[in-house]
Amino acid sequence: MDRTDIAGDPRFFDQAGPHSLAAVAAAAQGEIAGPAADERMLHGVAPLQTAGPQHASYLDNAKYRAALATTTAGAVLVRADLVGAVPPGVAAIVVAEPASAWARVAALFHPPAPAVPGVHPSAVVDPAARLDPSAEIGPLAVIGAGAEIGPRCRIGPGAVIGAGVVLGADCRIDAHASLSHALLGDRVVVYPGARIGQEGFGFVPGGTGFISVPQLGRVVIEHDAEIGANSTIDRGTLRDTVIGAGSRLDNLVQVGHNVRIGRLCVVVAQVGISGSTIVEDHVMIGGQAGLTGHLRIGRGARIAAQSGVMSDLDPGVEVGGAPARPLRALFREIALLRRLAREGRTRPAPGSPPPRGEAE
Repeated sequence: MDRTDIAGDPRFFDQAGPHSLAAVAAAAQGEIAGPAADERMLHGVAPLQTAGPQHASYLDNAKYRAALATTTAGAVLVRADLVGAVPPGVAAIVVAEPASAWARVAALFHPPAPAVPGVHPSAVVDPAARLDPSAEIGPLAVIGAGAEIGPRCRIGPGAVIGAGVVLGADCRIDAHASLSHALLGDRVVVYPGARIGQEGFGFVPGGTGFISVPQLGRVVIEHDAEIGANSTIDRGTLRDTVIGAGSRLDNLVQVGHNVRIGRLCVVVAQVGISGSTIVEDHVMIGGQAGLTGHLRIGRGARIAAQSGVMSDLDPGVEVGGAPARPLRALFREIALLRRLAREGRTRPAPGSPPPRGEAE
């Protein structure tokens, strides 16, 4: 088995280039330190530890500064204060934010694969569906009646686009994802196995059992949002479930009916958000956190992993624990418990004999 640490293995990733040092610096929105007339060409990206003269690399975490000293990369993206640490012969490209600059450079060498227009012979497309001629419909995909597939959309193998679903331009729906009762903006990405628009968990107790409540809302996903693999987003009961523009949901996230997530939020894996909760813009929710229903999470709030949120949160707060409380209070409680535990180990238990050598 090939265990070489390779970025952009050509078996899996299309590659563009080579690109000149100047073109890489332009993509990074940076400036070349020292003489700018270097004619070197770069063929790809790689980590500092394995990069060769044909690669671009970057340093964003000071923990890896030792790797910078020994790298043989052709060019490295660094902040201005680290230019002096770049080895001789390695071109330094000065950027304000190396991580975002690196993302742009990596996309320069490995741009997203374009849609291949056409419908695979094994796909099932209802005659009443409307497909832009530039869209790609993959093997065994199903497109329902009245669905609208926008320009340059890519529908992966086995994906199901239900009746009436609307996709804006440049959406990507990956393998075996299913969408119903949903309206998507432009450049929305839905990763494999996601389930969007199914009925929410809505029922009321009746005399002979539970009575299901009709779920009559939709799911609205705004421009540039991404929905992780195997995540589930329930449609609303009477109002819509909404995922705001630019928000990113990780894999295995559950969003209940009527939830409204604002713009540019980050929701990490295995988070569960119960119905009718409102998450305002720029909120970050750590992995495995749980939010009860009918809450309002203020703009810019941060929720630590495995938190249990049971009440509204003010804008900008940072909370953790179950039940969730301000991180400072949580850390004080943890420190107190540790101190009590240490003291408990040093104190004799009630009724135990005195230590040997002490008077009775």
